[in-house]
Parts: sequence; C-alpha cells; structure tokens
Amino acid sequence: MEADIFEYHREEEPVDIDTFQGGQQKLIQPTSLNDPKLEKLKEALVYWINSTLKPEHIVVQSLEEDMYDGLVLHHLLSRLAGVKLSLDEMALTSKAQIHKLEMILEELDKRLGLQDSSQIKWNVKLIHNKDLLATIHLLVAMVRCFQPELDLPPNVKVEVIVVEVSKSGIKSDVQTEVLTVARDAGSDSLRNTDREDPIEELLKLEPHKVNTVKKAILHFVNLNMLSLGLQVADMEKQFADGVILLLLIGQLEGFFIPLHDFNLTPVNPSEMLHNVTLALDLLNDIGLQMSSVDPQDIVSQDVSATLKILYALFKKHKGK
Repeated sequence: MEADIFEYHREEEPVDIDTFQGGQQKLIQPTSLNDPKLEKLKEALVYWINSTLKPEHIVVQSLEEDMYDGLVLHHLLSRLAGVKLSLDEMALTSKAQIHKLEMILEELDKRLGLQDSSQIKWNVKLIHNKDLLATIHLLVAMVRCFQPELDLPPNVKVEVIVVEVSKSGIKSDVQTEVLTVARDAGSDSLRNTDREDPIEELLKLEPHKVNTVKKAILHFVNLNMLSLGLQVADMEKQFADGVILLLLIGQLEGFFIPLHDFNLTPVNPSEMLHNVTLALDLLNDIGLQMSSVDPQDIVSQDVSATLKILYALFKKHKGK
C-alpha cells in the first residue's frame, strides 16, 4: 500500500521525504479527487476569488497552480480585511515566495481568530507546495470569516491517506476529511436560520403581501428611471433582457455604461444573457454579490431572481 501511495503522488511531483519526516502528510485519495462535490466546491471558490478580485484584473483558473506564490492571497487579504502589507507584488524566487507567504499567513491567522494551532489546517510549506487540501481549508476559512453570507457547497468530504514517516518506517491510514459541514449542522444551522433570504421568505407569504412589496420596489425603480423617460409596469418581463437593469444600475450608482458594452435592443436570448451577466458583474463590483442568482434565471423571467436583485438595489439606495 505504501508503494502505491508514493507512486500516486509522484504523478504530480517528486515526493520530498523531508516533508514527511517526523510528521504527517495528507494526500487526497484519487477517487475523491473526482468527486462532483469537491469539484463544485473548487469551482465555487474560484468564482469567489475571481469575483472578489475582478476590480484588480486578477483571474484564477486553478487552486493548485495559482495560490502557491502568495500573490492572490496578498490581494484577498488587502481587499477583504483592508490589510496593506509592505510586500513586493511579484515574488519570483522560491525564497521570496515563502517569505511572502509567511507574512500573509501570519496576518491571516490573526484575522481568522485561530489562536489554537490545532485548528489551523494549513501552513506556509503546504501552501507553497501546492497542497490542494490545505489550500481549500484556508480559502473556506476565509469565506466563513469575511463573507459568511456566501453559500458554499455543503457537506463536502474527501478520503485522505495520512502518511507518517519515521526512522522505524512508514505508517499510513485512510481518514475522512471534512471540508464544509452540512447546512443543518450545529451553529451553521443557526447562522443560516438567522440569514434566511428575505425574498424567499417573502414569496411564502399571502399574494397580497407579495404584491405590496413588489409595488414598493416598482415605485422605487420608476422614480429612478423617470429622468430617462422610462417606466416599468411588468417586473418579470421588462427586466428579462437586462437593458433596464443596466440603465437602473447606472442611474443609481452615477456612472455611464458605454453603449458598445451591451445590447441596447437585444433580439435573442444570447444577447439578453450578455446584458444580464454584465449587470451582475457590475453589482459585484459595487459590493452587491448576488451569488444565488443565475443570469439565466433573469432571462427566463424568474420572479424570485428578479426580486432579489431589485431588493438589493432598493435596500442600498432607499432614502438617498
């Protein structure tokens, strides 16, 4: 079994025995690497990073390959926690990268409130060695700390091989590692109860109460579209092509969206989807993350999705 472990790891990169000596190393089982739940979690984290760092034009494609040098973590720390570290933007040598990671992780661990070292499932060496397990643990902890409202795929677990090398030989064991807990587990359940989506809750009420809220939001929309000579009467249909939504965002936020950036008179679903996707990107840029809304839902005239976006704008700008 031990030979199989090292042969599997060698497919990625040569095993550094010093890494194992006198301690433990965890390797994700190959079968778990193909688990759809793990893939969804990785995709969600990549999307979160790219959404957060979009204003800085940083794009991550792989958690394994794009996090090890500290550049992305440095920018996340700055943007999420407002921490400015005096570090070079690019660390080109291994020594410089390790130094950069040391500074960043020291600050991050403080911000994450992890005083007990047993709670920390990552370190400089693991991150720099492109350890996927440690990288995911770190990013999940950052999401939970800085953006707890963001829903990550729940109940994600992987099988790991725990390898320990000592002078007496090699010991190995297979364990289950929890990356995210189930939504109904412990304090996470209480946190989710406290932050139920207000629109989802609204739609469970009597129709006349739903209509009252819709009228209030429509009044808010039309008040802000008045100067453009536009009026919305049908919330689902008139926002489906993204045009009025883009114009509304521009009016509320005080900026002009160049006409060549979107389709002013969309004629097919593809052009509508382009408009709505641009609108969601703009909302993300101004700090309104709508991770639960799929652009296609707006195009498909989903009342819940449309209301979520308009309610977020209403909540931010009412009374201004």
